[in-house]
Amino acid sequence: MIITTTPSVEGQLIAEYHGIVVGEAILGANVFRDVFAAITDIVGGRSGAYEQELGKARDVALRELEERAAEKGANAVVGVDLDYEVINNMLMVSASGTAVTVR
Repeated sequence: MIITTTPSVEGQLIAEYHGIVVGEAILGANVFRDVFAAITDIVGGRSGAYEQELGKARDVALRELEERAAEKGANAVVGVDLDYEVINNMLMVSASGTAVTVR
């Protein structure tokens, strides 16, 4: 599955559009407690523990996006956008894009 932030796949023709697909991952409130408990991990203004949790959430969101695109019969997702939101002490990572078939 090709996943790209661009509106097309270079060298390939979009033969069919399958619609918008979204993948989401939500990290519970405990992630903030756990990250701040590991505050000693901060070096140069960056927290490796926090970045690691964000990376896991991003991977889950993209994997979910890919699964939903495959369910629609797509072999690529174009125009992918990643968003990060904090909602009621939870961190949500969402990935959205357009599922397509390229040839």
